[in-house]
Amino acid sequence: MKRHYVPPKQGMLGQIVDTAMVLVLVYVSLMLPLLFKAAAKVENAAVRAVDAAQATWESLGQNAIQQEQWIKLGYGPEKAAILINNRFDYTIDPVMLVVTFAVIIGYFIFLLKVSDQQYREVIAEKFDHE
Repeated sequence: MKRHYVPPKQGMLGQIVDTAMVLVLVYVSLMLPLLFKAAAKVENAAVRAVDAAQATWESLGQNAIQQEQWIKLGYGPEKAAILINNRFDYTIDPVMLVVTFAVIIGYFIFLLKVSDQQYREVIAEKFDHE
């Protein structure tokens, strides 16, 4: 006869450690990209500040209508240059994209294997009465 499945029990200390670990991992995973890009942003900010000090509407590629709108918003060419030249980088790193897909697919396969194993244990416990 197959023994009954007994789910593992976790104590209070284990739950606190698990919760703290998840919070630390989430915090680190959100902060690392910001920290890696922070040094590059400081260097780029210095270059943009110099460029902004010498900015004119013509050098920014703004026509008369755009100039009027910037002025209505309270921006001169120096302040507008910082916003106009601060563009989001849309480049995609193919290696990191593949790594991301591999991690997600690997986790999905792991989840299916573990769930299948646990499902079979529960079904065997409930319906295999030998």
